[in-house]
Amino acid sequence: MADPSTFPIYPDLRGRVALITGIGQVGSTETKTWGNGAATARLLSHNGVRIFGCDLKLPAAERTQTRLLAENSNAECAVVSCDVTKPEEVDKMVRGCLERYGRIDILVNNVGMTAPGDPGSMDLEAWEKQIDLNLKSVFLCCRAVLPIMEKQGSGVVINNASITAMRYIGKPQIAYASAKAAVLQFTKASGVMYAPRGVRVNAVVPGLIYSPLVENLLNSEKEEDREVGRKIMEHNVPMGRMGTPEDVANAVVFLCSDAARYITSHALVVDGGITNSTGTGMP
Repeated sequence: MADPSTFPIYPDLRGRVALITGIGQVGSTETKTWGNGAATARLLSHNGVRIFGCDLKLPAAERTQTRLLAENSNAECAVVSCDVTKPEEVDKMVRGCLERYGRIDILVNNVGMTAPGDPGSMDLEAWEKQIDLNLKSVFLCCRAVLPIMEKQGSGVVINNASITAMRYIGKPQIAYASAKAAVLQFTKASGVMYAPRGVRVNAVVPGLIYSPLVENLLNSEKEEDREVGRKIMEHNVPMGRMGTPEDVANAVVFLCSDAARYITSHALVVDGGITNSTGTGMP
């Protein structure tokens, strides 16, 4: 777990408001690992950003909130429950953020989850749920927030994608890969359209990340889960290690800051070099 004293600080972020979806995480409440959304909230908070986060499961969001406030006495963090595949819940969440903080400077679309399946056999319902969770959620949140940012004359959107959008990594997850590829094109097109309106739209593209989900698999009571976890750990990342949620958070926060003020419609790959190597990522 990264030491906050080593966190990169972008002074221009102080006082801004960030709406972060998927701020909670799976796994044991005893883990010291932070999920991608939680790690992003943590780093933004240490940069003086006021956080409004959501998760499908409110206790998961509240746990991140508790950890943030315990670590940083100056942190401001409010959380709510939200199903980001439902437009009425997204609109309610956005209204809640505006009522609390009066503006939205940063939107981090972090919600996502994979499900197994190949194009010849994947269940239609499973496909539709994957598209809703990984793609529709990005559209709904952007649809609700972009007009606000345009009215403000400024704003930053960061969409969380995946290297599965760029190449096959050895796992049959066709719906997830398709949805994440669409997220990248959504990001590129939206960034161009909103560039004249003062809003930047970028994506972060994580590779193999040692997240609480992986940790949960490795510690599972089920042997089949532990085997999946072991396979994930047997990677062939050129840098010799999996990434961490802090690596993802560093990329997100950089893109949120004025250090990236001339960057839009961009996909920042955070993968230790694996998408440019000959390996698939999985043994």
